[in-house]
Amino acid sequence: MTTPDSEIEPWGRVFKAPHTITTPVFLSDVGAALTGARRTTLALGCARSYGDVCLNGGGELVRMTALDRLIAADWDNGVVRAEAGLMLDALLCVAVPKGWFLPVTPGTKFVTLGGAVANDVHGKNHEHAGTIGCHVRRIGLARSSGEVVELSGNDNAELFRATIGGLGLTGVMLWVELSLKKITSVFVEVETLAISDLDHFFKLAEESVDWEHSVAWVDCLATGKGLGRGLFMRGRHSARGGLRMHGNPRLAVPFDAPPWLLNSATVSLFNLAYRHRPWTLGRRSVHYDPFFYPLDAVAGWNRLYGARGFFQHQCAVPKATAAGAVERLLRLTAEHRQGSFLVVLKLFGARKSPGLMSFPMEGATLALDLPNRGERTRRLLQAMTAAVLEAGGRVYPAKDAAMSADAFRAGYPDWKRLEALRDPKIMSDFWRRVAQ
Repeated sequence: MTTPDSEIEPWGRVFKAPHTITTPVFLSDVGAALTGARRTTLALGCARSYGDVCLNGGGELVRMTALDRLIAADWDNGVVRAEAGLMLDALLCVAVPKGWFLPVTPGTKFVTLGGAVANDVHGKNHEHAGTIGCHVRRIGLARSSGEVVELSGNDNAELFRATIGGLGLTGVMLWVELSLKKITSVFVEVETLAISDLDHFFKLAEESVDWEHSVAWVDCLATGKGLGRGLFMRGRHSARGGLRMHGNPRLAVPFDAPPWLLNSATVSLFNLAYRHRPWTLGRRSVHYDPFFYPLDAVAGWNRLYGARGFFQHQCAVPKATAAGAVERLLRLTAEHRQGSFLVVLKLFGARKSPGLMSFPMEGATLALDLPNRGERTRRLLQAMTAAVLEAGGRVYPAKDAAMSADAFRAGYPDWKRLEALRDPKIMSDFWRRVAQ
């Protein structure tokens, strides 16, 4: 089915663009959609990327969400092969009752398997498990030449590396074969500790090597001796509690919030209340859903930023410069008084992804949302990106909506290799912006 002139809006809602959309129902339909495209095209999942990496404005899209079937599964060894349009939510619904979990998961389960691989997503366990690309065994890929190729670390290895983290540019992923993680319970043992400052964060992170998952929430408006204060959360899968599934979101944001709702005063009040919740600190056992996917509990939470949307800045900086770079980024945010209540800080480990353009590097990553205040916000993003590049880091394409071509090329020196392997009929607004 083809739908002309449909507008697609990514999760950040800063961009919006018309597309002609084809929605294949069977894998055999994808080749015709790709070879028959009259303009450039791009595979589309759930459009949960924050910027323009999932857009091909004025061109065509192949919407993959109807291709959501499980093709094969080895439940003895935890290996599944599924169509690329299968959402992680649906995969969990099948795998968890059988005692298996995603080896790596982003902060939302409402993304497709193909989208997760195309952006080589990472999670709270990067120090131990790396990115999702580290657990991909094989990929089926359709090319505009009409060829369907099977990729792995041994077969078509160069194209395999380019497809993992390749932003959907090497073709249309048909299916992904993935190794899962064995679990005996849906519960996670979680410990939450107060962070007094940035040095304290790095100390806690280094001391938490025995915990599989770790992440920190930071009060980005704190200054002085309190710079970097927040909450440090570390977790590991529990051995007890059964295999009860997660539920559906119970809350929703039904309309766009007014533009004045999120400002430095309201964010300061939220941060104060969040840090001092009486039940926050200490150890407890929680279901995996609120631990891994806290924002999934509120459908349409992106509408809290209003009709103008929001930017997210997420960067990775190397270990040697991480402390200074994160300090500078937090100071910039506080000085510009454009803070967010969603600020995540964690360490990345040394495990490298097979992906040619994978985002993580050993060091630290900081992610924060910024309500779209127009040029004022873009100036802050430019200053933050400059600080990241000076530290030898890079910005995450899946979250980006403002990175310059120079900044992208400095952070991803292998971009020309991806361009050489890009399917000539595949294009995105992001790639036009940074690589053309």
